[in-house]
Amino acid sequence: MTSTRTFIAAGSIAVMAATSAPSAHAREPFTDDVASRTQALALLETLNADLLSHPSATLTLERWCSDHALAGDAKILARQVKGQDKPLPADDRQTLAIGPDEPVKYRRVQLACGDHVLSEADNWYVPSRLTPEMNQILDTTDQPFGKVVQPLHFRRQTISADLLWSPLPKGWEMAAPLPPATKGPLAIPHELLRHRAVLFTEANQPFSLVVETYTAEVLAFGRR
Repeated sequence: MTSTRTFIAAGSIAVMAATSAPSAHAREPFTDDVASRTQALALLETLNADLLSHPSATLTLERWCSDHALAGDAKILARQVKGQDKPLPADDRQTLAIGPDEPVKYRRVQLACGDHVLSEADNWYVPSRLTPEMNQILDTTDQPFGKVVQPLHFRRQTISADLLWSPLPKGWEMAAPLPPATKGPLAIPHELLRHRAVLFTEANQPFSLVVETYTAEVLAFGRR
């Protein structure tokens, strides 16, 4: 696992990806060679930077879906995973600045664009810090959390951002051995990035803790 602090920010990688990749509408699957691995790494860095620089992961994924033609209608739907509950860890009550008896709700969702599940998220939130209307929408619909709470003018503070898979080995820029190329598609694991963040109201009051895991579907260009 590699912390976001060690993400490679080499401009030459991004340029190579931008100039050598075909358009998003006709992109072939990533192949198992150095050029394709470099493009995949540049794209992961781009997505990570975009997520870190915007308060709403939902809106960021919606732009990503549109820019890369992942669906005809680039809208993010939060599919709730019913029947699951995860208690908020005791240490995280301090993170949310709440006492031991303050009610906390848990929401497990998959953020999907078309047929692509781009993110799987655990969300613990403090209902007393939302409006009654927001709580009703969250309880009764699949609307994404970020869109529902937009009227709070919230900001996002990232606690950690981890690259769970790197297409290139550690030290590749220092001439570490590269994987041998094959004729097949590049094997991409299901989980690629994981962010842990706290959302704050405009009055700087924490109201939500989210753990978001971004999947290989963020790189499924041209597959609808």
